[in-house]
Formats: sequence, structure tokens, C-alpha cells
Amino acid sequence: MLIYYRRKAIKYWQLLEGIEYLQKYPIPFVEQKQINMSEQIYIFDTTLRDGEQTPGSKLNMEEKIEIARHLEQLGVDIIEAGFPVSSPGDFEAVMEISKAVKTSTICGLSRAVKNDIEVAAQALKYAKRPRIHTGIGTSDIHIQYKLRSTREEILERAVGCVKYAKKFVEDVEFYAEDAGRTDNEYLARVIEAVIKAGATVVNIPDTTGYCLPDMYGAKIKYLMENVPNIHKAIISAHCHNDLGLATANSISAIQNGARQIECTINGIGERAGNTSLEEVVMVMRQHPNLKLDTHINTRLLCPISKMVSDLMHMPVQPNKAVVGANAFAHSSGIHQDGVIKCRESYEIIDPAEVGADGTMIVLTARSGRAALLHRMQRLGYDYCKDDLKVIYEQFLKVADSKKEVEDNDLHELAKFFEGQVRVAA
Repeated sequence: MLIYYRRKAIKYWQLLEGIEYLQKYPIPFVEQKQINMSEQIYIFDTTLRDGEQTPGSKLNMEEKIEIARHLEQLGVDIIEAGFPVSSPGDFEAVMEISKAVKTSTICGLSRAVKNDIEVAAQALKYAKRPRIHTGIGTSDIHIQYKLRSTREEILERAVGCVKYAKKFVEDVEFYAEDAGRTDNEYLARVIEAVIKAGATVVNIPDTTGYCLPDMYGAKIKYLMENVPNIHKAIISAHCHNDLGLATANSISAIQNGARQIECTINGIGERAGNTSLEEVVMVMRQHPNLKLDTHINTRLLCPISKMVSDLMHMPVQPNKAVVGANAFAHSSGIHQDGVIKCRESYEIIDPAEVGADGTMIVLTARSGRAALLHRMQRLGYDYCKDDLKVIYEQFLKVADSKKEVEDNDLHELAKFFEGQVRVAA
């Protein structure tokens, strides 16, 4: 078992600029994990579209292409590269990503507007596997206030946009915006109609992050049971994190029949963000009884998390699940003692499985004798129980005066103890 001790974080963005960082620290190739005896869940990554809508996280062309290449290497099935009609820059980015990526499906977003769809198709013309993602709001609040329309008109527009997109590409995904707050019976009518029109994927977004897991799961189940042609399309879960439920809702969706999850690296996105890719992937990996899995190379999760964080100027909170700096750090004496004896006592994920450095034992005033002795032994010191008692008392004085006790402090403690022994002699 590898146990590491906290080091001061290096701010790579301050050392290297943009693409130079990626060239100097490329993500290593890791052979993809094959799915055995499990049904595949398709991972639809929208870091470059929904994720880039995060204020202050604009990417340049080279950065977008490099992230797309790393997403492909990660094992992402579908990369939503942008919203082509929104700007010339987005159009060009989708086109260049389409040229650069060889195996993942490349997706372009559009509204239920003919020009949007035409521009998306043009941007995707070099993609090996192109997909147009088109749709319209279906909740009563969207229909009445945003679209100033009626249910019947929206149904007609939904069918129309899918039929038109189908003229350009075979793979068409329809999104029913604000499906989380859409009446189930009406939503089922819309979904049945767009599948009949040619939609290969139907996206059921919880656009506002409103749903509880049982509500969202029940909505997916309702569609599975009440849309006669649902077997002709894949249901996709697109959840936002306004109430902190995006991951739970996405998992509830796949438990009830969805087979695609739309997510972002580090959960970035508008407002409170999107479903976190690393979280849903590791939930499935840690619960094989679900019999659901992905083609994601999990050992690349931490490296790509750091890369996206640096390039998008979006720090990852230390206690972020799976990829946070503290995800495998222990400072409580009880926890440290358990981890030293058996890592699985307090860690359900092996840090190496997600590309993390390893378990970290952080010495603080809450650390016990076991952690102190373990750390001293790593530095080449060894003490009997009585000696450790003396050193531990001095250690607590140091620990109370600072946030963390580091190696140089431990060397000073060793010198202090040697001095005490000489005086006693």
C-alpha cells in the first residue's frame, strides 16, 4: 500500500501557459477496461459545451482540441464539442475537434431552429461519427413564459426539428428542456413523437436541478413503460446540481432504464454545475451489483481533472469526491490508525484506480501515536512505547501551533528527544 504525505500544491498555471503544460505533462496511455457481464452506460461529456458556460472558464481553440483528445483517450463515448451557431469561434472549434477526434462521437448543440441545425451539420461535416443535439423546452413554465406557445405547437416543433436534423445526420439526439418539471403524460407524447420522427437518443434533462432521485427515477420509469417505441432510442440523463443531487439523480435514471449519462469533468457547468463524470463512473465501478459500467479509463480521472481545472481556471474543492485534494487524506487519529493497518478500513476506492498519488496521512493535533510513529519510521526513526510517549507530548505542542506538522518539524522533534536523552544520561 502506498501512503503519501501532503505536499504543498504546485500551481501549474503559474509555471506554464496553456498548451505548453499539456505538452510537457501528457496523460499517459492506459488500455481501456473491457466491460464484462455488465450493460454499457454511454458517457456523454459536455465539458466543452455546458461546462464552458461556467463564468470565467473560456477556452481557446488549442485548449478545446487538447481537452477533446484527452476525453477521447479517457474513453468518453460522446463529446459535445459546442454550440456551433452561437459564435464563429464555437463553430470553428466544433469543426476542428471533428477533425482531431477519431473514435468518439462528436456532437453539436442546436435549438429547434432550421438555421441552428444547418450550421451544426456544417460544423460536423468532418466528424467520423457526427450527432446533432436539438430540442426545445417542454415544461409548462417554458412553454408559457419563455416560448410563449402551446403544448401542441411545441410538439409540432419538436418533431420538425428532429426530422430536419435527420436530413443531415443519422444520429439525432432530442432534448426536452426542463423535462424534470414537465408533466409526465405530455412528456411521453413528445418522446414518442420524436422517436417516430427519427431520434436515436432522447435526453430528459433536469434543467434546474429540481428533482429528487426518486422523482427523476420514476419519470424515467414512466417513459420506459408508457412510450410504445422507447426501445428504438436510448434514454439520456442530463442533471444539474442546484440542490446537490445531480449524481444521485443520474444513478437513479440508469437504475430505471436510462443508458446514457450527460456529465462534465469536475462537475463544472452553469450555476451549481452538472453531473460529475468521475462520480457517476466510480459509483458504477464500486457497485458491480448494478451490472452497469462504462468504458472509462478510471486511472486517468485525476490527471484530466487537474488539466481541466488549470485550463478553465476552476479550482477543484479539496473535499470533492474522487478527485479532490483531500479525497484520500486522513488527519483523524482513529482514521489514520485504521488506514495504516488496512486501507479499506476508511477508503472504498484505491487511489491508484483513479490516478491519485495515494493515501495521505496528514499530521495534525488530531493525529494519534500510531500515525506519528508510522511517519517517524518513514523518516528513519524508531522508538519504543515509552520514548514515543515523550515525543508525542512535544508533538502535540507543535501541532497546536500550526495547521500541519511536516517532515522538518519531525526532524526537529527527533533532535529534541536526543537532547533530552543526553541530559538524562
